[in-house]
Amino acid sequence: MTKQQEKAYRGLLYLLLAAAVAALTTIVYFTYWDKIPSTIKIRAGVEQELNFRVPASGEIYRATENAAQAASIPADNVERERAAESISGSVQSIHVDFTHTVKVKANEIDTYQMDLKLFGILPYKSVDIEVIQDKMLIPSGIPIGIYVKTNGVLVVGIGEFENSEGKKVSPSKYALQKGDYILSVNGEEIENKKQFIRLVEDSGGENMVLSIKRNGDITDVMVKPEYNQNQDWKLGIWIRDNAQGIGTMTYEDTDHTFGALGHGINDVDTSTLMNLEEGTLYRTEIVGITRGSNGSPGELTGYIEYDSDNVIGEITENTTEGIFGVCDTEIENAACYEPIPIALKQEIELGPAQIICSVTGEPEFYDVEIVEVNLERDNINRGIVIQVVDEKLLTLTGGIIQGMSGSPIIQNGKLVGAVTHVLVQDSTRGYGIFIEEMLGH
Repeated sequence: MTKQQEKAYRGLLYLLLAAAVAALTTIVYFTYWDKIPSTIKIRAGVEQELNFRVPASGEIYRATENAAQAASIPADNVERERAAESISGSVQSIHVDFTHTVKVKANEIDTYQMDLKLFGILPYKSVDIEVIQDKMLIPSGIPIGIYVKTNGVLVVGIGEFENSEGKKVSPSKYALQKGDYILSVNGEEIENKKQFIRLVEDSGGENMVLSIKRNGDITDVMVKPEYNQNQDWKLGIWIRDNAQGIGTMTYEDTDHTFGALGHGINDVDTSTLMNLEEGTLYRTEIVGITRGSNGSPGELTGYIEYDSDNVIGEITENTTEGIFGVCDTEIENAACYEPIPIALKQEIELGPAQIICSVTGEPEFYDVEIVEVNLERDNINRGIVIQVVDEKLLTLTGGIIQGMSGSPIIQNGKLVGAVTHVLVQDSTRGYGIFIEEMLGH
């Protein structure tokens, strides 16, 4: 072998070694990345254990200044006394090692930052530690009728039609998109679909300036209506200004507020989170059950009378984490259960749990198993995976079905979260959201 060949061979070996190290590092990162969440919440004034069992270590330091005596964060049992002593003195950070159980106690509402490295070498992630006030909530499980009105009108489709000359036209094709909210027309604020249609019909074919909200940004576009064969001015769009349905209330708070669904109300055609202007909760009665089966989700059928006598609350927020608002006193007085503590995500265990839902007309507990807990997941509505094991519920519904979204998940006497979705291919399984995500919306 010549020197040139030997050099090339050595270079190839180095390249293969580098590729192997890179591949191994990638595998390690994927293995451990979701083991510690990017945000950890802990209760003020209570010592808690963080038992992640990950070969990661690093430093915890305050995100705020001049709060040197607000917390005691021992690194482990051996260093507990020394760490507590350090944090209350002039030391600005303490070392933690998640190879072992880390005990944490913070006495005041505060925020910390934690920078971690795998094996003490590889940069891993920065973690926010939020110290929160402990919370007691009333688990609900009652069925609710939902009505929401959008801010403006939602474009759910763009189409074409034949104009007065028999030619196919699509006036809005290049101006509007599915998912746009039309907020005003020529400066006039849009209240509902009926008003918008009237403004188009009265346009006389003149250019219309539409103020639209698209992906959170507001901009103006110009559209010119066309005359159709029925001699009406049209823009060639389908629009919607409200949505209705049923779901389940998750919790009631002592300040008369509630949380429900565990996910937002999205438009069925665009999957867009509906831009809430106002919303109302109505009393509803479950009148039918369509059992779920593998590949075919079931559903609860509810009877709702949309009149003032049946109003039980006001929806003030429609978010990714659920719908939130204010309860009527009638609902508070009719609560079936006493307030219970919440469970933070790191406290949830694999194993037995229960959900509360009203498939028979009254809230009841049904047995489930928590089979997965995903501490770090992009889709916050799927942090928990549960499996229904209760024979009564399986007989009634086949598992998780539509309308059960928001059903509280209870484990060890604590409110863990809420049911959000069913696995289409296995109706006995469903997803849930952590209660701390709902409270932090």
